[in-house]
Amino acid sequence: MTLHTKLFSPFKIKGVTFKNRITMSPMCMYSSTNENGKVAPWHYTHYISRAVGQVGLIMVEATAVQMAGRISTFDLGIWHDEHISGLKELVNSMKEHGAKTAIQLAHAGRKAELNSSIYAPSPLAFNRMKQPIEMSESNISDTIDAFQEGARRAREAGFDVIEIHGAHGYLINQFLSPLTNKRKDEFGGNREKRFTFLAQIIKAVKTVWHGPLFVRLSLDEYAEGGNTMDDFIYYAKKMKSLGVDLIDCSTGGVVHTPIHTYPGYQIVHAETIKHRANMATGAVGMITSGLQAEEILQNERADLIFVGRALLKDPYWPRSAAAELNEKLPPPAPYNHSW
Repeated sequence: MTLHTKLFSPFKIKGVTFKNRITMSPMCMYSSTNENGKVAPWHYTHYISRAVGQVGLIMVEATAVQMAGRISTFDLGIWHDEHISGLKELVNSMKEHGAKTAIQLAHAGRKAELNSSIYAPSPLAFNRMKQPIEMSESNISDTIDAFQEGARRAREAGFDVIEIHGAHGYLINQFLSPLTNKRKDEFGGNREKRFTFLAQIIKAVKTVWHGPLFVRLSLDEYAEGGNTMDDFIYYAKKMKSLGVDLIDCSTGGVVHTPIHTYPGYQIVHAETIKHRANMATGAVGMITSGLQAEEILQNERADLIFVGRALLKDPYWPRSAAAELNEKLPPPAPYNHSW
């Protein structure tokens, strides 16, 4: 007798049901052309192939809410209504193959590699990169508005889920971390004040978005003086009270430091947040097999499995995982026979 696996069981948040627990982790492709932030032919091939491969939730890469918030000049953008049509076409194409769709709203802050001015909570450069301009209260207000407008455009494009990028040393992470936030106003100081920027973004997004809302956090800063797990549990509980549905649990990136990686090295953070903050989590980081993913779910260490590099190597990774777990998946929509 074959028992039904948890990896291929459905998962429901706010009326949106994912057909399985496999999520394509947001990974920058740097493939927009002409610096316009628009969806390019590459994106259709890249994302739709993973939908055909039976990924339950496909999350589009970090998408800039402001031009000054791009990591590179080739980032996807959502800072203008002109971006909606391309994103909508991409969403509809993925949904044709049964995938639910998500987008990660992002701002690079001091990690933007642009010729123009870059901005951060404090004028501290990342490693040997350009020194950023300290954001004024007006800059902060405009950026919060930009996240709100990005969420509106994501809704109009038809996405099922929005994720706010608060990890990997980008702008929101820079506000959260005492390593990068040296402000003396309401946006800096103790952890409550450092959380203010993200809290205001969440509140602004929630005025235009009523679907599932995720936040990605870096739950280990790998540096003395950074946020501790107690701080992240505090942030997670605050986010839950504001209506965030799931924490996407990653690590690192706020300062330049080596990270010792190994299979599943970040899963402990997803497990800790899930149980100590009592909210849903996504596990990510060197998860490469169906057995590994199933163990995480069966032992209630996370609720979703975010797969990155394994899906870059194999768009049909869910089928490989299913075979490993003796699960039978339906064929792609255009076919009427089993693989």
